[in-house]
Amino acid sequence: MSDKKSIFSEIDQYAEAFRTISRSVGSRPELGHEEYFASGLLCTELTKYGFEVERGILGIETSFIAVFDSGKPGPTVGFLCEYDALPEIGHACGHHLICSMSIAAAVGLKAALQGSGIGGKIRVYGTPAEETRGAKVPMAAAGLFDDCDFALMAHPYHTFERSGESLALDAVQFEFTGLAAHAAASPYEGINALDAVLQLFNSINALRQQTRSDTRIHGIIDNGGKAPNIIPDYASAKFYVRSASRTYTNELTAKVLRCAEGAALQTGCTLTTNHFEFSYDELLTNEALSEQFNANLLEAGIRPEQIEVGKDHGSLDLGNVSVRCPAIHPFVKVVQDRLLLHTEAFRDAAITDYALDGMLFGAKMLAATAYDVFADPALLARIRSEFEQQTKNVQ
Repeated sequence: MSDKKSIFSEIDQYAEAFRTISRSVGSRPELGHEEYFASGLLCTELTKYGFEVERGILGIETSFIAVFDSGKPGPTVGFLCEYDALPEIGHACGHHLICSMSIAAAVGLKAALQGSGIGGKIRVYGTPAEETRGAKVPMAAAGLFDDCDFALMAHPYHTFERSGESLALDAVQFEFTGLAAHAAASPYEGINALDAVLQLFNSINALRQQTRSDTRIHGIIDNGGKAPNIIPDYASAKFYVRSASRTYTNELTAKVLRCAEGAALQTGCTLTTNHFEFSYDELLTNEALSEQFNANLLEAGIRPEQIEVGKDHGSLDLGNVSVRCPAIHPFVKVVQDRLLLHTEAFRDAAITDYALDGMLFGAKMLAATAYDVFADPALLARIRSEFEQQTKNVQ
């Protein structure tokens, strides 16, 4: 417990610095892969706290990995930073709190390791663009988490919630090319690409009856033609295809592609497809690690009934990390009212002193959980055993 107290003391000592990080990133929202201010600030701060920082991982300009090595053998933990904002509404998902929470946790854990005989490495991963083309996907594919013993992050929310599930995701654009013609004088000369898009929507709507209850297929028409008196020679739609598992999402995406092929065949259009964002895997919460995080919440005075159990909150690129190393993604309370993520109301509440207090509390819980794993080889073994069972059949 004394070493956990040193974690909390260190975070308290630099609390105003961590608050400033949150305020600074929150007040200058940047879209995915454009987070130059945020990533630069985070790297500067981590260097100040004694971490060795490498920027531009895998050629991703706003990514980074910062490392502290205690010099003694032990586990490697990864704390994950997100810092991209949403179009128009800014940091309405609280990523300005996520990045400062992970940095504060890493700094707190570093102090505990330096003051004890326990060894290991701390990594802070700067992962841009979680909302779109999440950098965790190529980083995981490149094996950058394979030698990480476990990975942690916590998401701001209106309540405490156990790390749960997320949906695997494919993001597919369908482009149909037809033949333009005058819609009144000679429509029979044309091939209507918009008709193909409408047929695609109709086919997908019919497909939903034969899909599992965890399926989510939703899309938009992003190009429907130029004018009502011209038969559209080009039209396109973007769809997200999601389910609770990567395997089933692969099956769904194949069926949706066949719907598009059928629409092209019916209308005489040609079809091209592409993945306009990265595919996300489902989150595999490591329950042994999750239970330890919850135990720290209880020890800190959070009552059991205050820790809710949720199903999923959409899709996360952390899912791709969770199939490479044990990981959790709990939610921590940072707003007083029951506000929804991705809203202006949540954005405004997530920059208040109450939210910053919640961020610091979450950082302490993340660091304490990591320290528990470092200090207890048996707990690390349970985490590893569960992970191996979870991923035994994961491709």
